[in-house]
Amino acid sequence: MSAPRGLSADEAEAWEKVAATVDRLHPAKAPSPMPLPKAAAPPKRQPQPRKAVMKQVRQVPVPKPAPKQIDATRNTLDAGWDKRMRSGAVQPDFTLDLHGHGLDAAYNRLMSGVAQARAMGARTILLVTGKPRPVDPADRGHTRGAIRAKVLDWLAASSHHSAIAAVRRAHIRHGGEGALYIVLRRERG
Repeated sequence: MSAPRGLSADEAEAWEKVAATVDRLHPAKAPSPMPLPKAAAPPKRQPQPRKAVMKQVRQVPVPKPAPKQIDATRNTLDAGWDKRMRSGAVQPDFTLDLHGHGLDAAYNRLMSGVAQARAMGARTILLVTGKPRPVDPADRGHTRGAIRAKVLDWLAASSHHSAIAAVRRAHIRHGGEGALYIVLRRERG
């Protein structure tokens, strides 16, 4: 590694102006400033030991992770819950039927229904939406299956998203492909 080149006369003058605006951290230990001759080159800086250089490294804050999105397939339930749902042994504590509603009415009913179920202390909601249809994403607002296509997005963006443990397809006795179970987390209080 080569020695530092030192400061030019203009750089030394600019440095003196900047240094005059800074308060020293330890005034008792500060050396008295040495006047620089105008014609002579400034003294070369001594290389700093490696420890001193390492202290100057600034830590960059780590960004917080984005809020979790609801994923209907994620494994958030224990094996007992999943087994009871597959066998149809789960008895919903609350039922919401969105048949016959437009998108706006279905959204409002879903949000108020989940809020009501949470207030009642329900753990499992049976949400009847109708069977999913193969729908073009740009056309979801005008064809059959539009409510079912939007439910997961609505739940993920709602204020209830942190209270939802899982969303699963309902057993055939509760509507099969035309219904969903929404499993709520146990309220801690």
